[in-house]
Amino acid sequence: MGKVELPRKLRLAKAMKQNRPVPIWVAGKTMGKVRTHPKRHHWRRSKLKV
Repeated sequence: MGKVELPRKLRLAKAMKQNRPVPIWVAGKTMGKVRTHPKRHHWRRSKLKV
């Protein structure tokens, strides 16, 4: 692993952790108004800035 590769891998790992749906309790707390997560991404549809 090169020196340049580690920061990029860390950013990708963070984006992977953020790529999950909104918890059920959030949708319940907001009476169903918040259903989607603004930071969700699909690996083919949208590219990340890394």
